[in-house]
Amino acid sequence: MTQTIAALQAALQQSQANEARYRLLLEHSSEISWMADCATLQLTWLSPAAERQFGYTLETARTLAHGLLKDLQARLARYADGDLSRRRLLRETELAHADGRTVPVEIESTLILDGNGVPTTVVGVVRDLSARRELAAQQKKFASMLSHEFRTPLSTIDGAVQRLEMTGAHHDEGTRKRYRKIQTAVDRMLAMLDEYLSPDRMASIGRERQPNEVNPATLLQTAAEQAQRRRKQVTVRTEGLPQWMRCDPSGMRLCLEMLLDNAIKYTDDNIPIELVGRIATEGGVELLVRDHGAGIPEADLPKVFDKAFRGSNAASVAGSGLGLYMARSIVDVHGGTVSARNVSESGTEFRIWLPIAANAGKSLARAGASSDNSPDAS
Repeated sequence: MTQTIAALQAALQQSQANEARYRLLLEHSSEISWMADCATLQLTWLSPAAERQFGYTLETARTLAHGLLKDLQARLARYADGDLSRRRLLRETELAHADGRTVPVEIESTLILDGNGVPTTVVGVVRDLSARRELAAQQKKFASMLSHEFRTPLSTIDGAVQRLEMTGAHHDEGTRKRYRKIQTAVDRMLAMLDEYLSPDRMASIGRERQPNEVNPATLLQTAAEQAQRRRKQVTVRTEGLPQWMRCDPSGMRLCLEMLLDNAIKYTDDNIPIELVGRIATEGGVELLVRDHGAGIPEADLPKVFDKAFRGSNAASVAGSGLGLYMARSIVDVHGGTVSARNVSESGTEFRIWLPIAANAGKSLARAGASSDNSPDAS
């Protein structure tokens, strides 16, 4: 009898010690532990971390309880119908803090069954994802910055090589091969940026590479459709354009958007605007944005692409003087030029010239190329 009592006392002491350890762990854990009754759909226990992180105690946790238990009734019904996957769930959502803001969280919960396999209690933990989300945002921002810092000089090299190749018909075959070798190296570097440094790549493995060529006629048509939301009389005319044009499509779309925005802002609502795309007389492709307005003051023409320049006729027009500067910067990266002139019969004409070779269209370096990007010997 004495031994039995001693054994029971030892077991009780061990149980009390375990309880104290578990309580200590729960009090100092960063995870919020909780428990709810399946019959009443009410919280029955909440760890101290809830007050530290969300400002709630069990007595004041009505809003928190709603976020934790709003799907519990449907979950129990599905489990009763035989969906055993409902027993343990892991989901991401947002919960309301006591101060009114929302907090991104991960909720892991499990149904506790009685002897007959019927759920009686649900227990779970809540993990604050704010720090994880902030880290992911910082990583994405860093990758975007790094990608941009590499992509800009590579695009400049790419544009310059295209121009050399287009204007170098008199160069010997060895020189032209070197141009193509540089272009292939640029392709491989751009592909690596898309593969490893793209912010989207970090969020989604298996993402396709960003396009680096565009159909110029489609580019003009898309720009016109966008502008027609503000000016119905925007038309497109194309003459002999190549099927593909090697460029950064998003950059060229932005460039055209800037030129169209300028034309719309500085002409009356009834003034038509025309987009023209064709092969330039000196080779390459020219894209024109023409309006039939009053034109640009002659004294302003040499300065319209300068940073922060505002023309003498800009007093009544909102703007920062950066739109045309940005357009020129984009075209410069592509190895092209952008200019403006007044045309007596058509107002102002902005001209983008791009050094598009006759065989325009970008291809990636072959997987079998050597480390210096030269073709394999046949």
